[in-house]
Amino acid sequence: MTTNDMPDWEKRFRAPRVGLPEWAEDAPDRSLFVSNATGTYELYAWDRATGTRRQATDRPNGTTDGTLSPDGEWIWWFSDTDGDEFGTWVRQPFAGGPDEPATPGLAPSYPAGLAIGRDGTAVVGRSTDEDGTTVHIARTDGTAPVEIYRHRESAGVGDLSHDGTLIALEHTEHGDAMHASLRVVTLDGTTVAELDDTKGGAEELGLEVLGFAPVAGDTRLLVGHQRRGRWEPMIWDVATGTETELALDLPGDVGAQWYPDGSALLVEHGYEARSELWRFDPVTRELVRVDTPPGTVSAAGARPDGTVEYLWSSAAEPSSVRSTAGGTVLDAPGMTAPGSVPVEDVWVEGPGGRIHALAQRPVGHGDGPFPTVFEIHGGPAWHDSDAFGAAPAAWLDHGFAVVRVNYRGSTGYGREWTDALKHRVGLIELEDISAVRAWAVASGLADPARLVLSGGSWGGYLTLLGLGTQPGDWAVGLAAVPVADYVTAYHDEMEALKALDRTLFGGTPEEVPDRFAASSPLTYVDAVRVPVHIAAGVNDPRCPIRQIDNYVDRLAARGAVHEVYRYDAGHGSLVVEERIKQVRMEIDFALRHVAP
Repeated sequence: MTTNDMPDWEKRFRAPRVGLPEWAEDAPDRSLFVSNATGTYELYAWDRATGTRRQATDRPNGTTDGTLSPDGEWIWWFSDTDGDEFGTWVRQPFAGGPDEPATPGLAPSYPAGLAIGRDGTAVVGRSTDEDGTTVHIARTDGTAPVEIYRHRESAGVGDLSHDGTLIALEHTEHGDAMHASLRVVTLDGTTVAELDDTKGGAEELGLEVLGFAPVAGDTRLLVGHQRRGRWEPMIWDVATGTETELALDLPGDVGAQWYPDGSALLVEHGYEARSELWRFDPVTRELVRVDTPPGTVSAAGARPDGTVEYLWSSAAEPSSVRSTAGGTVLDAPGMTAPGSVPVEDVWVEGPGGRIHALAQRPVGHGDGPFPTVFEIHGGPAWHDSDAFGAAPAAWLDHGFAVVRVNYRGSTGYGREWTDALKHRVGLIELEDISAVRAWAVASGLADPARLVLSGGSWGGYLTLLGLGTQPGDWAVGLAAVPVADYVTAYHDEMEALKALDRTLFGGTPEEVPDRFAASSPLTYVDAVRVPVHIAAGVNDPRCPIRQIDNYVDRLAARGAVHEVYRYDAGHGSLVVEERIKQVRMEIDFALRHVAP
């Protein structure tokens, strides 16, 4: 197929794209970025001084998890098997050369954070079903890695100080996997400082590591906190215990990172499905906006010269890597992705407060009401935004309206909104989706007889749960990598997700069986009355295949209309043609059962 013959929706997937380049702290001309230029997402090295780019990884199912050593001499990347997320760190020279084990002596695991020191010492977080979380010091002198931390509950490596003497850990030893506490330790595991806003698990207030100050001997740690009902930054001097809350006068969630010289913070502000950047001086407390277009900044970083590079897109315009110095930083070779349709903001009164949704209308298909896809985001701690998406654009090209709902559980609307789904997992989100569905029908946007419920991961879970608990509301269901049988999923999933589920449900399936039953799609599978399409990765550690097979067996036993597609990858695919294949299958399935 030539480019001229290719439909726009396929061009959007196939058009080469690049992520925001990460650069080595002490060698900022050396960068690492992710691109799909070969048709599979892989890591690329870019020498800015010479302009040289080279592909650093090449695996059948792709590679996206990598970083640079501070001196820029080494590319570290995580090697798993076909997307199962279980593996080890390897490294290769920046200029090219064979891969070698980066942490010899450490057995395969799920990753739980990584920090690399200027002397080559690595702080490696690991998670396994057998051991829970462990943290190890791996040195370059050939000695065996040394374990400095172990706990059954989830934890992770946050950062290593500039001089390599202090390690910031996030942990949930108090048993609340949604709200972490912080501990700073030395390289032998000795505790230097602790910060616990949960007060031992009594308060639902989380903390996160945003990074040590990038200056030798500086003991300031940038921390995210929720003390005022949202995420925002503060500076914690771990040597003196001084906490400096910044109290930035910005609505919504606020994150931050250091400028390379430690003199200022690059503030990342997300509010009502858009984002923007600011520069904050902690001494003068001056807050100055960094000019970016309306839309979504999905990643950003300050360069040593003070310019800011950022990855930006909107629903109508594909992503690009831009600089405040002007122009595009990094162009992907080949064709450019066609644009799409802008989003409309929708606010709907729901049972738990105002719900924010994003709606898009197809162009050239009349005035409606339209067949409508409710594309439900995953996470659940995530949110849809005014950002470019090839999948929603594909539905619009086929004459469908698209509605995306930032239900309770979504980020970006305050801590109470994010935390609201506990104990009535899935059911609360569906109440919000139902309220937006009622608006879409009443407004004339959506045809009530041609509504498609669709999503991946947590969105796939909500799709199957919605088809069973709201059987008269939907005409078709499309679930990708879903939770389908929650009890079996709990027993088969990775340990960190078990911890999250215990927090969401208030216990294990054995301790709170009624809650798991009420929130499991399998409980309602016999009530499903519409055609269902399910896509599942056979190596998925997050939504494992056995629990999906249990659900499908129940559909098949009563002759329900369904199709199942199993593919050889994990929680989604990094191969462009595989992704196109899955979207084509979903669109064809919907068109067979819903008149366009």
